[in-house]
Formats: sequence, structure tokens, C-alpha cells
Amino acid sequence: MNSKRPDVTDEELGIRTHKLRRAQAVQREIERIRHNLGREWAALTDHEIEEFEWVLGEVWGYTARDEWESLRFGHLQMHDVRKLLLLGRELRKHTRNAVDILADMKQVVADRA
Repeated sequence: MNSKRPDVTDEELGIRTHKLRRAQAVQREIERIRHNLGREWAALTDHEIEEFEWVLGEVWGYTARDEWESLRFGHLQMHDVRKLLLLGRELRKHTRNAVDILADMKQVVADRA
């Protein structure tokens, strides 16, 4: 058996691990939100769902892990999802400071606790 590591740096492994953890955390919360919204979830287009996943990923990157675990994503209502999508558009368009937008995104979720 060859004990040599593949041609991957520790940094690349760290980046891959980070992306995997982000994706898993986002999918867990998407399932909670989808379950809570029930039939309302079907009103979202595929594009909106993809954007919403991206938004949650950005919030995950901005939020400390212990804070993320305490946020109540399963309590979000459809108007909260729409607000987060609107904030996501602001973030993509750089209409104002990214940290301010991310803080607003996190607050939308925190207000549901």
C-alpha cells in the first residue's frame, strides 16, 4: 500500500473541507425551511432556490459556527425568504457594504428565534 499523499496541498484540503461543511450546513437548513413552508416552497423557482442556497452559504461564511447552530432557520416564513433573496441581490450587485448586508441577512433569521 502506498502511504504517499496525493498531489494535494493542505490548503486545498482545507478549502475542500470548508466547502463541504458549508454545503452540508446549508442543505440541512434548506430542508428545515422547506419542511416548515410546506406548499409555499413550491412557489419558488429553481433559480430562486439556487439563489437562496447561495445566500445561506454567504450567511454561513459570515456567521460563527456556534451562532449558526443557534439560528432558527426552520421558523422562517416565505416573506423572510423573499427578504433574504432581495438582500442576496443587493450583495451580488454591491449596492452597499457587504458586511452590512450580511449582518442584515443574519438579523432576518435571528428575528425568528
